[in-house]
Amino acid sequence: MGGDHGPSVTIPAALSFVNREPDAELILIGLEDVLRAELKKHHADTHPRLSIVHASEQVTMDDPLEVALRRKKDSSMRVAIEQVKSGNAQAAVSAGNTGALMAVARYVLKTMSGVDRPAICSIMPNQKNGPTYMLDLGANVDCEPHHLHQFAIMGSVLVSAMENIERPTIGLLNVGTEDIKGNEVVKATGKLLQLDHERGALNFFGNVEGNDIFKGTTDLVVCDGFTGNVTLKAVEGVARFFADTVRTEFKRTPLTMLSALLGRGALTAIKNRLSPSRYNGASLLGLRGLVFKSHGGADAYSFEWAIKRAYDAAKNDVLPHISTLIAELMPRNTETPEVATAPAIVSSAAGLVAGSTI
Repeated sequence: MGGDHGPSVTIPAALSFVNREPDAELILIGLEDVLRAELKKHHADTHPRLSIVHASEQVTMDDPLEVALRRKKDSSMRVAIEQVKSGNAQAAVSAGNTGALMAVARYVLKTMSGVDRPAICSIMPNQKNGPTYMLDLGANVDCEPHHLHQFAIMGSVLVSAMENIERPTIGLLNVGTEDIKGNEVVKATGKLLQLDHERGALNFFGNVEGNDIFKGTTDLVVCDGFTGNVTLKAVEGVARFFADTVRTEFKRTPLTMLSALLGRGALTAIKNRLSPSRYNGASLLGLRGLVFKSHGGADAYSFEWAIKRAYDAAKNDVLPHISTLIAELMPRNTETPEVATAPAIVSSAAGLVAGSTI
């Protein structure tokens, strides 16, 4: 029921996905009458691998966290997450209010042992024609070194399971690659990750800069939620600006329109490669259950990608892998190594459930 468009987007996406994945089952959570009416429009009201669980309320994009947590206990968002907690589903997908989703998921599912804060992890395209995973993208604005350390561990496990990479490379987002750059939190985090690298626990590459995200310098980029969210929104804005500029310029004259026609194949390939829709679906890592967040403005194609990411995470047993490695790698205390003081170089910021049973 969440997002900007609700069932008019989530239902077509669910139908398309379940028809592509013969092993998947989807549980649709929300106002039953509304969901059944939308299914009937698509002649799918009797689909054998779609079921409906009624939820009488829905969390709106403007609802405060208190409303989502305490007053709307029968919201589609909360009921979907409770399906995961009970084991009826292996993952939950929502396009609803991000803050509410994180708060409700954390309240219902709780965090894993050893994890202080869940983090939002998603992927970006890179020049190597593969994904660069990045976290945190907005769940934690202010972080301490041990939080970023935990993000690196969780993200490394996710990349390893999803991409079948034994030792994913980890980059720490900074204002430069040199160890002396960055604020005290980043420098202390670098020391923690370097210690893990030296003992063979993590594959820490070192500091990376913003352009390294799209170069594909590392498999995973770690940062605090403030920096990550600003980066994400800036990237989305640049992508839209680029697309609008190309479209406008090719429509400017008959000659440019002919050029667009001649280069249609290449332009389509570029559009597909850079389309944000293909990278929709962020994982809320650190919870005792799989929860994926879709962009609120997603269309059906984009929302289907979010379902696919949740399905793949469940299919690849991401949660048990994270739980196991968190227990092995997570420090028993949150003390950080001392950082030598140095002058600063630069001054330094729903309602659909998915899984094997989705």
